[in-house]
Amino acid sequence: MNRDALREYLRGALWVLPTLSVLAALAAGAALSSVSVGPRSPLAFQGTPDDARTLLLGITGTMITIIALLLGLAVVALQLSSTQFSPRLLRNFLRDRPNQVVLSAFVATFAYSAAGLYTVGVSGGNRSASFPRLAVSGAIVLLFASLGLLVYFADHLLHSIQVDAIMETVQRNTLAVIEDGLLTGGQEAPEVPAWAVPVVSRHSGYVQAVRPGRMLPCAVRHGVCLRLRPRVGEHVVAETTLAWIWRISPEDPAPDPAAFTRALDTGVRIGFERTLQQDAAFGIRQLVDVACKALSPAVNDPYTAIQAVDHLSVIFCALARRPLGTHVARDGRGVVIVPARRFGDYLAVMCGLIRRYGASEPTVAHALLRLLGNCAAVAGDDPDHRAAIAEQARIIVSDAEREVAQPADLDFAHAEAESVLRVVTRPRPGPSG
Repeated sequence: MNRDALREYLRGALWVLPTLSVLAALAAGAALSSVSVGPRSPLAFQGTPDDARTLLLGITGTMITIIALLLGLAVVALQLSSTQFSPRLLRNFLRDRPNQVVLSAFVATFAYSAAGLYTVGVSGGNRSASFPRLAVSGAIVLLFASLGLLVYFADHLLHSIQVDAIMETVQRNTLAVIEDGLLTGGQEAPEVPAWAVPVVSRHSGYVQAVRPGRMLPCAVRHGVCLRLRPRVGEHVVAETTLAWIWRISPEDPAPDPAAFTRALDTGVRIGFERTLQQDAAFGIRQLVDVACKALSPAVNDPYTAIQAVDHLSVIFCALARRPLGTHVARDGRGVVIVPARRFGDYLAVMCGLIRRYGASEPTVAHALLRLLGNCAAVAGDDPDHRAAIAEQARIIVSDAEREVAQPADLDFAHAEAESVLRVVTRPRPGPSG
């Protein structure tokens, strides 16, 4: 889990790639300085040592200006994204690889040129007529590459702060979690008995990831059932219950909680923020935030909310195809139980927030019902999925009937709701004889 946490941190750290690029630039400068080329070579800088130093000074000053400009534009983009859409989207900008690469290129060019001032045209504190001409030519190449990346960065930044691009990024990242990150759910799990022993958390924060395979050997060794209390994405407070452990019979000796502390530390990662590693609800939360912000009186942009619902429809159709709920890992006498959200839980949180903010806007109700219709079409025979879809459809129509003044505005909502209910209540064909 420590390696996973380090990898997750480095993925979103803005200083990692620039630091590596500086080291690479210094190594490249040292290598090129050792290559001797004559002044007549087409790859060699043709000026004098003073010309070379003036060039390097100019590149160094230019790079400082460009880096300041880049950081200023990035701060403006982050502020706009935070206030207009959701503060939880800032993490996506920090993890944006093109931004990190462009900043790394600028920092590398600055370091390369500044390091060259220590050797070009000087030796032993005196002027020198010889200097690494190929290395100076390398600074010119880096300058033109940086200017090209500056144009690319401006184009990328303008596209990345568009609401469509933001929501597409969130959708893509959340679908990746659903495909690879979610634990398989739907298994039957025993309830926590009265004789279960609580194991307290040593840290406060959000449950970012759970690795049942790292806790199962300890459960097998002690012959116990271990059940986590919080789900992935939920907050836990230090010295409160993180998990329960118990043996099958109350007559058996009670397990020692201290024996499971290390297993929980390695199997449950707790951090100061939510991440998308195993938490599909966090991606859903980001899109719900965008919809709720758009429906607020300060913004009043129902169409953006409808776009967010359309992207959520893709995510929920993917969720409807997966077995969701509690994950159970077994090995002989050892059992590890990881609670997780069911499809109805995801649906209630998403529909509930958007429905309450947009109940008076018929187009928002219609978009939510269209999402439910898409989910009903792919949900299959799962009775829990079908019941959750039908329940949300009835609540959406009920709220719309209460908030919308004109009955004519409800026609689309009624028609869509009837279509959804027909799908989820229609008897499924049984197996052929």
